Order: sequence, then C-alpha cells, then structure tokens
Amino acid sequence: MSAPSTSRCNLLEVRDLSHHYHQPRRWPALPWPGRRLARQTEQGLVLEHISFSLQPGQSLGIVGESGAGKSTLARIVMALERPSRGSVRLLGRDLHQMSPEQLRLARADFQMVFQDPYSSLNPRQRIERIVTEPLRALGERELLPMRRRAEQMLEQVGLHSRDLDKYPHEFSGGQRQRIAIARALMTRPRLIVADEPVSALDVSIQAQVLDLLLELKKTYGISLLLISHDMAAIHHLCEDMLVMHQGRIIERGSPAQLFHAPQQPYTQALIAAMPQLGQGRRRERLAQREASAPPPDTPPSTVPGSDGDVPR
Repeated sequence: MSAPSTSRCNLLEVRDLSHHYHQPRRWPALPWPGRRLARQTEQGLVLEHISFSLQPGQSLGIVGESGAGKSTLARIVMALERPSRGSVRLLGRDLHQMSPEQLRLARADFQMVFQDPYSSLNPRQRIERIVTEPLRALGERELLPMRRRAEQMLEQVGLHSRDLDKYPHEFSGGQRQRIAIARALMTRPRLIVADEPVSALDVSIQAQVLDLLLELKKTYGISLLLISHDMAAIHHLCEDMLVMHQGRIIERGSPAQLFHAPQQPYTQALIAAMPQLGQGRRRERLAQREASAPPPDTPPSTVPGSDGDVPR
C-alpha cells in the first residue's frame, strides 16, 4: 500500500497542550521568631488544552493580547520549553521525546524568527557568522559553500552580499529583521515560527517585512506559524487563524470568516480595536454631535425628545 501524499499529512500537530509555571509563594509574616515554614510553590497556568494542526505550505495565525500565552506556545513548538502536558509533532515525530542529538538534527526542518531584531542578533559577530549559525549547528564546516548560501539568502531578503562583512549595529531595525529571516531560511526549513516579527519595527517598515514573509512563503513553499497581536498582519499573511485568550483557544476559522462574523465577544473586541479607514470622519461626526449637544446643566424637560425623566 502506498504511503499517503505529503500534502494530505500534517506537518505540525499540537495535541492537548497545557503548560504551567511553578512559582514560589510569598512568605507570610511569622507571628513568632525562630520558626521556618516549608517552601511551597503554586502553579501559574499559561496554556490549557491547546490543539491545532498545520499542513505543508499552509500559514496559520495565532492572535491575542499580551499575556494570552502566545510566546510561550511558540517556545514550546520550537522545543525551547517542555510542556506540562500534551505533544508537539513535526512530520509525525514528537519533538519533546527526542534525544538532544535527534532534536539538533530535526531543527533543520523548523526555524524561528524572534520578536526583537536588536537582541536576537549577536552584536559582536559579523553578519556572515550570524546567518550561517544554523548550518554550523548542524555540523557544516565548509566555509565557502556556507558563505555562498548566505550571500544568496541575503539577496533573497533584499540585502546585498557585501553586507556579510558588517556588524548588526550598521543596520536599521527592518534590515536586522531581514537578516534574521535570512538566517531562518539557511537550512531550507519546512516550517518557520514567527513570534511578533514586526511589533518592534516602525509602522512604515512593518508592511515591507510582512510582504517579504509572504513572498518567501510562496517562493519556497514554507509553512508559517505567525504569532501576533495584530489582526491585520494575520489577515494579510494567513489562511487560517486562532484566537487565544488567557491561555485558551476560544475561536478559530479563516480570517475572512472571523472578521465578518466573529462569534466570541473577545474576538469582536479585538476587531473593533483595529485602526480602520474612515475613523477620522467618524471622529468628526462624533465631535459635531458633541458640539450640538445641550450643555450639561440643561434641564431634561427642555431637551428635544425628552419626557423629563433623568436616567439613573
């Protein structure tokens, strides 16, 4: 019997993922001197029963406010933290059941673009060293092939091959994030996890980086897991979207579906908070209404349409 086609198999499967932190409780004031209490801890729940899947070439967005657990989820998917419960499978293999050596080799298939391009690049290293680091971690030692590959990736993200000899401080924030994206592409990964990739950038640069991610996704057929609090970015890049709130997935669907018919009040509030065209006109109309409103000390009986009753 032939094996199922890759297109029908899930690239990434997250099943029943829960995670909590153990944190020490505050010491209570002791009513008598010399007594010591046993050290106790309490659990802080961060993620609860998270499940989703991602197919090859698909892009999935996870949206929610700060503190929803998005970045913790990204770190667990990248096997940078172990979950308290559940599994993360990439190409059918449980990442958290691998040995360190197996995980090191498996990282060729999944890479991450971090939120802050200023702290994710080592300021003491040249760009060549930074971009080729994933290949070095996989055991590559041939310098010339690595440099040629790095030159190709830099040009692919809109930079120049001569930039390999520079240091991070010589680049703007948007250029640094392009370098981080080039680094993530060096191993030809199947999956890229992007954790708030544009939130630390100037608004004028954000659209350029998002367009670059979209172009690279189409060019290389990469699956993309985009984590953001910006629903517009999710709508721009992703075919499917999950809404997280307080460590749980509360709603899922296509961006078009959730934008036009959100079911949860939290999702509705996120959409209502988005900047939209025409807000200036709405503010003008609101200002006109406020200008035409009667003074606060006007008796209710003199206000047109009022029956004299004051709402309490």
